[in-house]
Amino acid sequence: MQRKLRCVALCILASLIIRGEVRAQGSVSGRLTIMDRVDAVARDVGSAIIQLESLDPLRRERSDALAATEINMRGREFLPHVQIVRVGGKVTFPNSDPFSHNVFSNSALGTFDLGLYRSRVSRSSTFDRPGTYAIYCNIHARMVSFVVAVNTPYVTKVKSDGRFVLSGVPAGSYRLRVWHERAAELLRTIDVPAGGLVDVALALDARSYVEKPHLNKFGVPYTATRADRY
Repeated sequence: MQRKLRCVALCILASLIIRGEVRAQGSVSGRLTIMDRVDAVARDVGSAIIQLESLDPLRRERSDALAATEINMRGREFLPHVQIVRVGGKVTFPNSDPFSHNVFSNSALGTFDLGLYRSRVSRSSTFDRPGTYAIYCNIHARMVSFVVAVNTPYVTKVKSDGRFVLSGVPAGSYRLRVWHERAAELLRTIDVPAGGLVDVALALDARSYVEKPHLNKFGVPYTATRADRY
């Protein structure tokens, strides 16, 4: 029986190779730098997201690893500040503070409002379109996070020193996409050989970034008496 199963597996593999569906895989690694207005390297580079999207129209790659994740609310903060989820996936927002929070997004990709809920309660939302969703609390103005919904399994958050590794990337042509909240999105077409790529140097320019207060869920500024009052 084992010999028969092995033969079947080898036949399937040979068929896939003939049809061009099995490709050599490697890794894409390198380092990202972000320049600030003082011409110094930014310290928040660890919030950047890098992804590769195949340019082959016949390839349909999807990962279940990002189907469900969470952003916690603790100490009047969203943790983590940036979270990745696959398109159609769900993000849960547990409230770990001893007081109530609200979770909402007015993103053009899809608005939602989870309402006001108490400590030790969780609510969730799905993210059906690719892109970046800004997430806020209608009570605490300084609470901000971002959900990046992706259509590819080749995605990673950059480490705090700017280094990144995308593993198991099949050889082929890709659109490399780099996102950071304080810089314009970087798009680049790259060809990944069978052995992968190393020492990929990427750079974002955040020197023109000016921080602006966001609006509440009603589209008006937070009031001083309401924002962060507890």
